[in-house]
Amino acid sequence: TRAPDEPKAAAPAVAQAPAAPTAPDASAGDGAERAPQLLAQTQREPQERVPTGGKADVDEEYDPWESFNEPMFEFNRKLDQYVLKPVAKGYNKVVNENVQVMIANGFDNIRFVPRLVNSLLQGKWHGALREFSRFVLNSTAGVGGLFDAAKHAGIEKSREDFGQTLADWGSGPGPYLILPFLEPMTVRDGIGKGVDGVMDPLSWVLPFVWERLTMKVMDTVNDRSLNLELFQGFEESVIDMYSAVRHGYLRRREQLIKE
Repeated sequence: TRAPDEPKAAAPAVAQAPAAPTAPDASAGDGAERAPQLLAQTQREPQERVPTGGKADVDEEYDPWESFNEPMFEFNRKLDQYVLKPVAKGYNKVVNENVQVMIANGFDNIRFVPRLVNSLLQGKWHGALREFSRFVLNSTAGVGGLFDAAKHAGIEKSREDFGQTLADWGSGPGPYLILPFLEPMTVRDGIGKGVDGVMDPLSWVLPFVWERLTMKVMDTVNDRSLNLELFQGFEESVIDMYSAVRHGYLRRREQLIKE
């Protein structure tokens, strides 16, 4: 994704006091395509199809493991329906929405490293500068990243991940894949997620697996709580949910890579 604009100068008001909390853009950054945003996009664009005119587009549609993926998709959907969503609803009753947004902002601020590094690896210098500027501003005026002061200053987050870096280097997407407890991916994006995970500062300061898992669960529940209504009406409006989600994911990744 090419950086849209150079960062604007921070507004004077930002330096005086942190802005009101705003939820981070979940379509960017770590994984880039969380299920709520993916399903919402599919609802908005049910008639569009990924172009199939070129080899790259055909590769993007490649789903040879569908017989494995569909049961995994149903497992994840039931897990969300009967476990994650009820937990998120209870969490939503206990934790104020503004606090949820600040928690999400904090996680997002800590995880600036993969976005910065991938911007550099793709030669997107303005994107790297934006990420560095966002981290400095949010860590100071944003009170340790709890407030997205940079967004209010006009410094938007980059959308880079290592899956996009591999695509930029010429790697094909490989087969579409769904694994338990994870969002959809291609083999290329799965490798990218692993590399991004190594670059995640939380993996440096939390050496034990159970600690990282606890933080991941907290982040997931918090994110689901902020997106409780995003699934509403989706199942009723889509006949083949598996194909719709696959289309939405692959199309979104294609857009991000081409930006």
